[in-house]
Amino acid sequence: MPHVIVKIAVGRSQETKARMASAITQALVATTTVDEDAVSVSIEDVDPAEWAEKVYRPDILGKPESLHKKPGYHLA
Repeated sequence: MPHVIVKIAVGRSQETKARMASAITQALVATTTVDEDAVSVSIEDVDPAEWAEKVYRPDILGKPESLHKKPGYHLA
């Protein structure tokens, strides 16, 4: 039962978020043994001015053991 949390800069439409959730769901179904009904996806908007504080430091730098795809940028 995977639950995916996507943190993304504000500004995406609900339609775009729905397409993202669908694509993520289909990727999980295609690469794991779970059914579509077992997947949940949450999308959280983050102000870009708060990205370093709310996402980069706690989720990227702070959890290296769970980071499977590193970003190509670096923040202070």
